[in-house]
Amino acid sequence: MSKPDFSAIHHVAIIVSDYQKAKHFYVTVLGLPIIRENFRPERQDYKLDLQLNDAELEIFAVQNPPKRPSFPEAAGLRHLAFKTEDIEATIAYLNSHGIDCEPLRTDDFTGERMTFFFDPDGLPLELHE
Repeated sequence: MSKPDFSAIHHVAIIVSDYQKAKHFYVTVLGLPIIRENFRPERQDYKLDLQLNDAELEIFAVQNPPKRPSFPEAAGLRHLAFKTEDIEATIAYLNSHGIDCEPLRTDDFTGERMTFFFDPDGLPLELHE
């Protein structure tokens, strides 16, 4: 079986404790353009997608995130996402190496397919097609 084509980082997601401060910093101070800004009433949080060259930076503002890393909604890095052209082939490759992936699902905002798996330390990694 051939190796998958991990060609680029699709996005990086972080969790912040204060939405307005984070938005000011990333949009006003750093100058990252807004792609999408969504309030998710079922979670009572905001999701702000920003353009970062060929990648996106996703900002999640959740209520009272833990101060130290815990899974999955801790302040700091949430997960790393790898773009792949053939998600089924990439999942098969990972499975053949003893790496389990979560069931495929569709992103609520983009309609794209994705799944998650974990590195040896438990860091969530995403495949995004």
